[in-house]
Amino acid sequence: MSSSASIWLVLLLAAVLANLPFVTERLLAFGPLRAPKSLAWRLLELLLHTGIVILVGRLLESRAGQMVPQGWQFYAVLLCLMLTLAFPGFVWRYLRRQR
Repeated sequence: MSSSASIWLVLLLAAVLANLPFVTERLLAFGPLRAPKSLAWRLLELLLHTGIVILVGRLLESRAGQMVPQGWQFYAVLLCLMLTLAFPGFVWRYLRRQR
């Protein structure tokens, strides 16, 4: 897989996983159906999904060549990116007009 395709794969995965906690009531999208999840559960799931994105990115990076060590700045930016990507799901869940 080319490095460009790997980048797009990680970005697409991040966009999907960032919105997943807001579009389903299931725990981690596979667990038992739960009465409305609280925002805290959704944010915890978002953190776990961020970890999945990191693992997939590191796996793809290791297959492409030498892995670059990451500092705390990388993880801070990644968390901000995941929060930004989660915005459409948050709006759909909490800010749209309920009928």
